[in-house]
Amino acid sequence: MRVAQQAVRDLLPQRPALGDGRSRRFLRVDIPAGDEFAAELATLEALAQRATLITGAVFSNAQWRVEVDILVRRPEGTYLPVIVSNHRVARASQNHTTAVVATGRLGLGEPVDAQFRLRHHAVDGYRLGLAARALAELDLDSGWGGTIGQDRSRAFLERTASFQPALDAALHLRLPDQPRRVKECSTCRFWPRCDVELTASDDISLVLPGDRAQPYREQGIGTVKELIDAQLGEPSALAHAWREGIPLLRRVDAVTAPRADVEVDVDMEAYLDQGAYLWGVFDGQDYHAFATWEPLGGDAEAENFARFWARLQELRRQAHSEGRSFASYCWSAHGENHWMRMSARRFGGQRFADVVVPSEADVMEFIGSPDWVDMFAEVRRQLVGPYGLGLKVVAPVAGYSWADGDFDGEESVNARRVARGVDKQALETRSRLLRYNEDDCRATARVREWMRAGAPGTPPISGRRDD
Repeated sequence: MRVAQQAVRDLLPQRPALGDGRSRRFLRVDIPAGDEFAAELATLEALAQRATLITGAVFSNAQWRVEVDILVRRPEGTYLPVIVSNHRVARASQNHTTAVVATGRLGLGEPVDAQFRLRHHAVDGYRLGLAARALAELDLDSGWGGTIGQDRSRAFLERTASFQPALDAALHLRLPDQPRRVKECSTCRFWPRCDVELTASDDISLVLPGDRAQPYREQGIGTVKELIDAQLGEPSALAHAWREGIPLLRRVDAVTAPRADVEVDVDMEAYLDQGAYLWGVFDGQDYHAFATWEPLGGDAEAENFARFWARLQELRRQAHSEGRSFASYCWSAHGENHWMRMSARRFGGQRFADVVVPSEADVMEFIGSPDWVDMFAEVRRQLVGPYGLGLKVVAPVAGYSWADGDFDGEESVNARRVARGVDKQALETRSRLLRYNEDDCRATARVREWMRAGAPGTPPISGRRDD
């Protein structure tokens, strides 16, 4: 997050731009991190100075504290709170409009309507809701808030009133007197301490984090052992598997996987919301990478996608012309589907020597056909596990291991930045990204082979309760 916040700060204006007028008042105040009490006093002082931009603002009262990445003064004297998030906060949409301000024009430019649909995340909404309350106590609330997500170049605006009911409900909840495991625990610095306490109490949230455990708590089931003993079918089986360290269970009597005469595995790497820079294809023998290390959004990305598409569709056409069945597989098709559609929407029809970017209709025909198979959906239908069904969970059970075992999708985002250079480190990082993508392709193929063999080593769900 620190990297993201600094990247946004670097984009913020330092002074009026040409055309803004020399007489326009502009004051930017950057509050240093560190002493929280000093930061809060500095925030109040900057507001009293009527600063145009305030970064690193802090507000608190007896019940809560909130850090606001940017405060932007509006012409009428109120302030717009803007937060930086690592979430994807908006998607392009032809049917929706959202107010947007370029990050580099915050405090100088006015919002414009753009064709995006907002995506809401609870933690972001809470932050904006608290920021709005803090400003309202000072009679400085504009009624609007902004979020800068994975696309650091623009802030998406919305009214903050909609966040207040959920915030009221959260603030009126009784503070827990013991830890409960939630999704965010994996990135919390206090998790090692909570883990010890939760394990000692055998808390049910170890198996069913967050609200998933609530229906069972209401039945008086609060521990993993109680859930196992309750014999409630799949939940109890998952609890037992967690206790025994069993990663996967069979939901069906016989595990199977799709099969075709010609099979390829596909995996894609994208950089935030900017575009897809790497498409990998494994044909069962060789891995082919279609990659660009140039800036995304232009001809380099378009041509790279066109070459990937041409290769994939040529394999498909050749198989069909020979009377053979064809299937291309990926793991959780959501990302691939999105970037195939978006690439076609942005670049469709552009020609590069011997290849052409497909139309969105071409892409939709393909992803809606039997030739495009989501292996995650196949796994989820037939298997279940206490640690989820990610490729990094399932493939090791199938006997596959990654060359860079500690490398993951989040780290690949940072690696992409490094890979755009031209030095030795950049070249090494490119190789690592290609190796990671190839491993994902090969791992998907390995899972398919393992499932065709009946998923050996995977026990069935037991302890089903008769209805």
